Amino acid sequence: MNLKSDIFDDLSYEKFKELAQNDKLNDIEKVGFPIEYRQNKEKFIFDDIITKLGIEDEKNKTILDIGSGCSNLTLMLIEYCKTNKHKLILIDSEEMLNNLPEYDFVLKVKGYYPKSCEKFIENYIGKIDCIITYSVIQYAFTEQSIFDFIDTSLTLLKELGVMLIGDIPNISKRKRFFSSNQGIKYHQNFTGIKVQPIVKFNNIESKNIDDSVVMSIIQRCRLAGFDSYILPQDKKLPMANRREDILIIKP
Repeated sequence: MNLKSDIFDDLSYEKFKELAQNDKLNDIEKVGFPIEYRQNKEKFIFDDIITKLGIEDEKNKTILDIGSGCSNLTLMLIEYCKTNKHKLILIDSEEMLNNLPEYDFVLKVKGYYPKSCEKFIENYIGKIDCIITYSVIQYAFTEQSIFDFIDTSLTLLKELGVMLIGDIPNISKRKRFFSSNQGIKYHQNFTGIKVQPIVKFNNIESKNIDDSVVMSIIQRCRLAGFDSYILPQDKKLPMANRREDILIIKP
């Protein structure tokens, strides 16, 4: 198997379960990224998440991470919650969660969200202060109803609760970037070849999130009574030039 190309193709819930059990993989690879994409960058990602949630100085919150994975990013979140006396709920496959340590303040919910988490959802409606779902929404988009995923999550939020849908791979943003002079230079420096990246506009993108999907999430949340915003990623983040975040707040 060619690790750099094959192992990260066509990722899905079932494929992530396989990655989680592969002892030959680094923890970054187990959550679906080549090492160079996140190595030495996870502290920047973590800081960006906490800043956008607005909980830098908060204590005793209930925080939910949907599709938590098992990389150092999750370990940072666990340590942060320990220090600040937060309750942390992690949802992912049993295979992925088995790679994480056990703590009294951490609840592990093993299953495919939201379809196999009905009991958890019923017990936590209106009880969550912060929801994090990072580099996850693209899989909900291809495997299930993205609005079922989001609608269910919104029911869990307390008043003034916040949900961060982070690291959204927006194909429209990617096309805009690689059509720019900056994007062309980035591509040429990355590949080492003086060839322009191939960009196709007016193309059906059936398996990709684009501007229409991002905007529809914003509109759906607002029509449901939630404030929602598209946010840029910090430039220090590894894919900030082609990814973005959505912040949702329950008034």
